[in-house]
Amino acid sequence: MAFLESRAAAAVEPPLPQAVGYAVVVGIGFLIAFVMVFVTYILKKTVGEDNKTTEMFMTANRSVGTGLTASAVISSWLWSTAMLGSTLVGYNFGVAGPFWFAAGCSPMIVFFAVLGIACKMRIPEAHTLLEIVRIRYGKVGHLVWIALCLINNIIAVANMLLGASAAISALTGMHVIAATFLLPVGVILYTFVGGIKATFLTDYFHTFVITIIICFFTIKTFLVPEIGSPGGLFDLIVKAGESFPVEGNQGGSYLTMTSKNAILFGIIHVLANFGLVIMDTGFFAKAFSAAPQAVVPGYIVGGIAYFAIPWCLGTIMSFAALGLEDTPAFPTFPNRMTTTEVSNGLVLPYAAVAIAGSGGAAAVLLIIFMAVTSTISAQVIAVSSIITFDIYRQYFNRAATDRDVIRWSHIGVVIFGLFSAAFSTALYYGNVDLGWTLYMLGVLTCPGIFPTVFTILWKKQSKAAAVVSPLLGMATGIAVWLGSAHALGGEISVATTGQTLPCVYGTTASALSPGLYSVVISLVKPANYKWEEFRNERLAFDKPITTDTGKPEVIQSESTYSEDKKKLKHWGLIASIWAAATFLGHWVLWPLPMYGSGYIFGKGFFEAWIIISIIWVWGTMLIAGFFPIIDGWSQLRAVYRGLKPAKDAPITSGTTSPE
Repeated sequence: MAFLESRAAAAVEPPLPQAVGYAVVVGIGFLIAFVMVFVTYILKKTVGEDNKTTEMFMTANRSVGTGLTASAVISSWLWSTAMLGSTLVGYNFGVAGPFWFAAGCSPMIVFFAVLGIACKMRIPEAHTLLEIVRIRYGKVGHLVWIALCLINNIIAVANMLLGASAAISALTGMHVIAATFLLPVGVILYTFVGGIKATFLTDYFHTFVITIIICFFTIKTFLVPEIGSPGGLFDLIVKAGESFPVEGNQGGSYLTMTSKNAILFGIIHVLANFGLVIMDTGFFAKAFSAAPQAVVPGYIVGGIAYFAIPWCLGTIMSFAALGLEDTPAFPTFPNRMTTTEVSNGLVLPYAAVAIAGSGGAAAVLLIIFMAVTSTISAQVIAVSSIITFDIYRQYFNRAATDRDVIRWSHIGVVIFGLFSAAFSTALYYGNVDLGWTLYMLGVLTCPGIFPTVFTILWKKQSKAAAVVSPLLGMATGIAVWLGSAHALGGEISVATTGQTLPCVYGTTASALSPGLYSVVISLVKPANYKWEEFRNERLAFDKPITTDTGKPEVIQSESTYSEDKKKLKHWGLIASIWAAATFLGHWVLWPLPMYGSGYIFGKGFFEAWIIISIIWVWGTMLIAGFFPIIDGWSQLRAVYRGLKPAKDAPITSGTTSPE
């Protein structure tokens, strides 16, 4: 893997003026924010969704439907990194790169349906993952998880901002630091006012726009005379493989799944993403916000639909870059892209310029802006929930009222928005780029995977195991990562710690060792946690009914709870089957035989590969854009009725009735 040679290595003239960059980042950012603020006001006026109540602000009254949940799930993983990173690995490794990028995302999104429905069944009033940890393991466990989750969110946001700001700078000439600080501004504004429902709505709007533009690229690429068709693209990639063979690929070809570096990236990516999903309190917030019957289908549909985006976009745009690199239309012509440009995630922007000129540059600018602001919104609300519920409400003001919690939610939104920009700036000046964070983030995000899954699904995990295993796991992962970097690279530096093998070893150790530690420690002195204890504590903010003992009474009757539990168990079984099938399909049955066979794609097979990915991504666009409308039609009608003046409204002028 290549890293920064020099910030000044590339001297490509930006295809768009700086004014366009500021117009999108500031102008469109504030426009979307004001639209979302207005929508929030309309929803309050027409259907009573009052964001001055904590339950609405943080969990949308747990009423979000399947369509909006699926769209939000797609959006949650539709990072700027997903689009920039999938084209980066496609350019470096060929057809295997985007596939492994996609396969590193969909299985854990679908698996999260298992965790989401288990939380709905065992602790339906929770607002955050950390509340669950606190109830089961007490203060020490709670503090450990606060640290783990904050590390996860900080690394995730830095990863997004580094890639997005570098791409925006390359497209418009806008200064990287200006982009880094201005991108979160609009997000802070609409999240501050609208809470998680605004996040769901902006997720929907941004995802729809992004998928439309992706579908545009699937058409525009083949209208370029040098490409013309999937077969024409195949011929260009065969030629590129002959001129610049890929080290570690079968025959040096870009057209094979037998790629050593790609499968190593796939291992890093799937483990790191399990960490990013399971330790991201934003995913739990969206699961808690969804209606019980919407959690499983929402996450399954969203996870399967999402797969097409990095697979299709990464393959087509990285191959367009490889195929057009020696033509005058390509920004770096007559030179190839430098390793600096590739590692900064500029394959997608340059490919877009090559196939669609300044229009392509504007399209990429728009999708990067929408992707990064949408995902930052989810991260901001997640961290805000930690600051509010798990720090302020728990350790500073146990008697916090609705008003207190909302105020601290607002403070949390602002604090994290500013901190994320400052932290990303520090990384930038430390010569850290998208390529480095893409490879190493799993070392820091993975230690909590097994302890968190065990917390929700395994009653035998002891408190000692839960507290100690993630800390030991992180220490193990960091030691293996840095030790491997020193052993293989001769020093510990940004360059050596971002190499493939140290990141593979470190991420694997960080992800798997806590599972071993937890099982061993738990077997020494196993717990036997009773799941019903989760329901002994009232977490919702509606007024509790108390008994003579002063303890809150469980309002839901046992018969109702038993009936709901039966339904949720049924959904849990469906989620488990889909999670296993998705992992086996996307990670085992599909790619591994192709890897082992050493097959190099023929023209017909490649054309089918491209066409299937295009059909899939168009299906994703239809799901993201129209499923929420169909599923939420009853609420749209309610909003319309609320806005429409009543025909038979009574006269209130103060005159008496004729009768």
